[in-house]
Formats: sequence, C-alpha cells, structure tokens
Amino acid sequence: MFSKVLVANRGEIALRIIRACRELGIVSVAVYSEADVDSLHVQLADEAVCIGPGPSKDSYLKPDRIIAAAEVTEADAIHPGYGFLSENPRFAEICESCKIKFIGPSAEVIRAMGDKNTARATATRHGVPVTPGTDGLMGGEDEALAEARRIGFPVMIKATAGGGGKGMRPALSEGEFLDQYRAASNEAQAVFGNGDCYLEKLVLNPHHIEFQVVADSHGNVVHLGERDCSMQRRNQKIIEEGPSPLLSPQLREAMGEASVELVKKIGYENAGTIEYLVDEAAENFYFMEMNTRIQVEHPITEEVMGCELIKEQIRVAAGEPLSSHVRDVRPRGHSIECRINAEDPYNNFAPSPGHISMWYAPGGKGVRVDTHVYAGYTVPPYYDSMIAKLIVTGARRDVAIARMRRALSEFMIRGIKTTIPFQQVIVDHPDFIAGNYDIGWVERYLKERSSEATAE
Repeated sequence: MFSKVLVANRGEIALRIIRACRELGIVSVAVYSEADVDSLHVQLADEAVCIGPGPSKDSYLKPDRIIAAAEVTEADAIHPGYGFLSENPRFAEICESCKIKFIGPSAEVIRAMGDKNTARATATRHGVPVTPGTDGLMGGEDEALAEARRIGFPVMIKATAGGGGKGMRPALSEGEFLDQYRAASNEAQAVFGNGDCYLEKLVLNPHHIEFQVVADSHGNVVHLGERDCSMQRRNQKIIEEGPSPLLSPQLREAMGEASVELVKKIGYENAGTIEYLVDEAAENFYFMEMNTRIQVEHPITEEVMGCELIKEQIRVAAGEPLSSHVRDVRPRGHSIECRINAEDPYNNFAPSPGHISMWYAPGGKGVRVDTHVYAGYTVPPYYDSMIAKLIVTGARRDVAIARMRRALSEFMIRGIKTTIPFQQVIVDHPDFIAGNYDIGWVERYLKERSSEATAE
C-alpha cells in the first residue's frame, strides 16, 4: 500500500480523497491555488503545497508544479480526482516517468478512450452498439456537410477532444448545419486546443445512462450498476439517480454485460464509467464515451452498492485485487444526487461566486453531503460552480424522492445564489416523480416557464 498520496485536485473531490486516505492509514498531500487557501481540503490534509495563482491554467493544470509538489513531499502516488488533469495521458506518462503511481488507468488506455472518436471506433470494434455516424474526423466543412447529408438530419456535431458539454452542437436541419459545426469546432479549439469534429446521428429524446465499472490487475472486472443522468441542462448534469427508473431488467443486463466486455477487451484497470444513450422507447442503447476517471456522481453508486469507490481506486492502483464485497456486491435501495451549484437558476444560471454568510446542511437518516465549503467561506470565481453534492438514499425510489424533498428544504445557504430552488421544483414535478424525463426535459421546462412569464 502507498505511504503518501498527493491529491491533484480541489474542492469536494479532493476532500473526499483525503478522507479515504486517512481511513486507509495513508498520509495525504493537498495542492492548492492561492484562491483555495481557505478550502477545507487544504485544512484537513496532512500536508499542503501552494502551486500557483487562482486561475486553473496557472495552478491545477500545471503538471510540472504538481510533480514538483509530489517530489518535495516524497509522495509515492497521485490521485487526480475528476476534471483538470484526470484524463490527460501525458500527465499519466509524466507520473510514470517520475516513478510516481498515477491512480487511474494507463496512459495508453486514457489516450485510446479519452479521444471520443477513437473511443467510438474501439467500441465498434468490440461489438458495442454505437449511433450511426462518421468513421473518422472531418477534413473540413464541405466534407462534414456531405457526411451529414449521408447520415440524415438531425445530427450531433461532437469535438473529439470535447468534454463537459463543450464542443457539442445539434444540427436539426441542413440550413443550420454549418453555423453549428463552426461553433462546435471553434469552442473546442478555444477550450481544448483541438477543433477536430465528427458526426453522429442525433437520437431524439434520449436518456443518458452510465455504467460504473471497476477492474484490477488480476483480471477481475465488475460493473456496479447504472446511474441515470438525463436530468441535465446544456449537457451539464443537475440531478442524477440510480438505479434508472427507465431500464428494464433485460436492458440493464445487456448494458452491464457490454460494459464489462469492453473493459476486459481494452485492458482497463481502476474505476471508470461507460456512458450510453438509450432511445425513447428504452429498447436500444448506444455507446457515447468512456470517462477514464471517477465521476462526480459516484456517491450514488456507493450508497446503492454499499462500497467506497475512492478506497477501491487506491487499493487497485496499489496492486491489490478488488475487494470481495465489490466483486459480490448487490444493489440495495435507491439513491438520488443533486449538484448544488453557486448559480442563479432564474437568471440563466449565471455564476454566483462570493462570500457564504450562512451554511446549514441537512442531515438525518439516508442523507449525505459532500462539500468543501462552510459558513464564512468565499466561493472563488475561477472554477466549476459546484459547491456541494446532496445525496439521499431510501429503500425505494419514492422514499428517496421524499427524502430529497425534505433535505433540500432544510439546506440553507445565504450570501450567494444556488440551484436549490430549481431542484426543489424538479423533485416536486409529476414528470420526475413518474420517472418520465429525458435529456431535453430541463430545456423544455425552462422554455415553457419563459413563455408563461412572457404571456403574463
């Protein structure tokens, strides 16, 4: 087992990893930007090293500074969390060259599955269903338009280096295709430094379902069930739940088997997530992408399956086999997660950084709050707006919904705007209660609400 792990991240996931290390008897090292000096992950780590100014490009995205911090503190492993450098194959290679264990899959696998176009080809090669689309990247606008006509509208334009909803644009008709193609390519070039795109047939009214997988170096591979991430806005998830209210037992089994087989065939190790689109009739599923890291919404799986994924990541990276309770796990109950973001949901979800004057988190049976903030904390403007994750679990879905409704009503945050009021509306809505929603639900609801307000 490792003696010291450096956490190359910030916020709630950094704190989550630090706590897992402490329970495993491992010394933890936090890295932080100047803007994060007061964050809980810095205060609770055994050691902490400042790596630069607030903007992530000057701190959390600087591999050389992170490696230097690991070397000066004599850390023997690095956990990247999610975001930042977690899916950067070059960073994984640097760790290896410096004889520091990267807690995640190999650089080769990250490279193969992190590039969406390559991942799509890999899934096709191994028999996992994919949506009809292009066989490779587009050479330019003329080729892209010709391919879109061949596939048939509507199509989805995707940047091969995209992520977090960036570099993705739907084109519902030929008339809007070129504008959307340019927008997707330009955004990807600005954010990721790579504007290459490919095309997929746009599945109308789909559901976004992802399967959690874990694999060790001893040949053990398991999936830990699915999470339904369809409640989202502009490809950013708002509420997730598991198990999905959509899937039949037969479809769940087929998707789980496909996920395990893909992981085996690509030689994957550690935790990862395979994401699918499921059509409106819940009859067909299509591979979307693989995230070669821990997911934001992993607590849902932990609560339903009774396991601890961060600890399992660390154990697997240290060469240990999957824990017996992970290999033999069985689902129990239902879990829902709300991402609490520092945003104003009724002002086009504008970011709302600033000083938190009051913070009261809910509690009670089946309620979990993962966060790095507290009363008196100032939310910096440089990073993702998520400040907490509220996770509730119940014996049945209706119990979990009632518990989430209660927990949201207890969550009191003053000084900044948050998404809590909007999430309260969602969990009270008949469509959510019935499990009758897809990835376009939020946008349709907001449009209807705006039309009603205009009419008044």
